[in-house]
Amino acid sequence: MNRHAHLTNSTAVSWSRRLAVIALGISAFAIVTTELAPIGLLSPLAADFGQTEARAGLIVTAYAWVAAIIALLSATCLGRLPRKPLLVVLMVILALSSLTAAQGSQFITLLMARMVGALAHGVFWTIIGATAAQLVPARRLGLASSIIFGGVSAASVIGVPLASLLTQLNGWRTAFTAIAALSLLTAIIIALTVPRIPPTPSLGMQALLQVLRHRTLVALYAVTAGAITAHFAAFTYIEPALSHLLSMPTTAVSGLLLIFGLAGIVGNVVSGRLMDRYLKSLVTLALAVIALCLIALGVLPIRGLILPVSLMLIGWGMGIAIVFVGLQTWVLRLAGNAAMPASALHVAIFNAAIGAGALLGGMVITAFGMAGMMVIMAVVVMLSALCVMRLKQAI
Repeated sequence: MNRHAHLTNSTAVSWSRRLAVIALGISAFAIVTTELAPIGLLSPLAADFGQTEARAGLIVTAYAWVAAIIALLSATCLGRLPRKPLLVVLMVILALSSLTAAQGSQFITLLMARMVGALAHGVFWTIIGATAAQLVPARRLGLASSIIFGGVSAASVIGVPLASLLTQLNGWRTAFTAIAALSLLTAIIIALTVPRIPPTPSLGMQALLQVLRHRTLVALYAVTAGAITAHFAAFTYIEPALSHLLSMPTTAVSGLLLIFGLAGIVGNVVSGRLMDRYLKSLVTLALAVIALCLIALGVLPIRGLILPVSLMLIGWGMGIAIVFVGLQTWVLRLAGNAAMPASALHVAIFNAAIGAGALLGGMVITAFGMAGMMVIMAVVVMLSALCVMRLKQAI
């Protein structure tokens, strides 16, 4: 009787933890939708506020940089805060940020509202990895990470296009209002499903410095910086690349972007099934595939040919999803009890790389053209793959 009760309780705990991880995946979907949705809204935003599109782009670039800085700061002062209430508060802040942006009558109001959202974003990604590590055993960390990052891929496939569609139907303010509602709904889901997780001790700046003494972690940070910068340098300009470099019909571009996003979801499924056993091999292979796909898009004679372009986007989309999950999982495994400061550094570098990639891509295109940019970024990704091959396998 007692044994049966114990098994029943264990099953209940297991399912509650799974639901909690899914809730974290939903929160990742909401927060990444908040971050990336404005990319497709820059033209109407710029027109509404009398700004250039480049200046309107500050709401994306500055968001990434603020999130990077906050990720570092939060690791030193938020360790003692309980995880569940903190996650709920972060999603509420995100909702208020988007709602304020939707109501703003001046560009500076929109920009400041976005910066408040970036604060929540930086803290969220700092604690999400450590939270997942507390919810699941170490052997299932890859699966948990793939579920959480599945929210990232779903945001690019569903969230961002829906925000763009709402803008076309009823203006960008409606899109921001919908994003605010999504964030508030996510806060409720977290409150209902995530169990109370004990806080970790506040580690301070010394913990960050201690992480930087771990040679393999530092190497992983370098791989993250290189690979993510290169990816976003190319991905930021994927729409003009498809239209101009590859001569894709205008009507086909949105479908090709959807294919890229769906491939990312498949990559997350692959990660969930294989990452816990073949971490290093999967990350290496994924980086190599991304590099080959970027080279093919840049130099092969596939202009106007939808099938080969689609295949390259599938390889790229699957590869980058695996890289996202793999690098995060690897960092958490190596960090052990230092998961929060290690994750904070990783998030800071990741977000800084997003902003740097967008800026670098434009500079390289100006100097070497769109095809040259694809090839150069492919070389950076391949160098990252070679670096991963030299690392020790995560335990």
